[in-house]
Amino acid sequence: MNMQPTLVPIALGERAPDFSLPALDGSGSVSLADFRGRNSLFLALFVGLWCPFCRRAIAQMAATAPQLQALGIETLGVVATELENARLYFKFRPSRLRIATDPTLSTHRAYGVPKPLPTPELMAALAETRVNPTGELAEPLPVRQAAEALAQLDGYIENQTDHADLERQWPQLKGQFLVDREGLVRWTHIECSEGLAGIGKFPSAQEIVAAAETALGREKGGSH
Repeated sequence: MNMQPTLVPIALGERAPDFSLPALDGSGSVSLADFRGRNSLFLALFVGLWCPFCRRAIAQMAATAPQLQALGIETLGVVATELENARLYFKFRPSRLRIATDPTLSTHRAYGVPKPLPTPELMAALAETRVNPTGELAEPLPVRQAAEALAQLDGYIENQTDHADLERQWPQLKGQFLVDREGLVRWTHIECSEGLAGIGKFPSAQEIVAAAETALGREKGGSH
């Protein structure tokens, strides 16, 4: 089905757009320039913390980060919410992942992560789509019900900022990018690139590490 995206993701081999975002760890800001010439970067762009799929992917990314670091690749997760809201969330759910905040989705736009138009066709297709992206549910459920079931498993209660983020952001997709030390994009993964059944799916640790090893090997070999 044509999701009518409003943006086209950045292509392999293109220069990754610069960004400078508030850092959750209190170090000020984090930018792409911090890594250029020193380390490759695995960059994951999430929506707000209202998204249960994103919350799980953040935890997975934190677990995968040491494997990437062993390959000379740093990791950065960008959550689309206000800094104070992110600090509140991670105060009670600490993460070792380095995190920046981008409530206006400026980085999503710069990297071309699509935000489909909520057409009647899309809404009808969503109503028929059943997902279980993390395998935690007994069976695939309609997207909204799957999200609600995962939130119940978390005991997560949305606050006013979460509600505002959801209203402003939906149906923004998520994306992951591997940027080499020269600032070139070497690998990408865009949610739902193969259809609506991909809602909430995040690459596995094995997929990320394999992609990183391939990209890093090309980088060392000087192939662009």
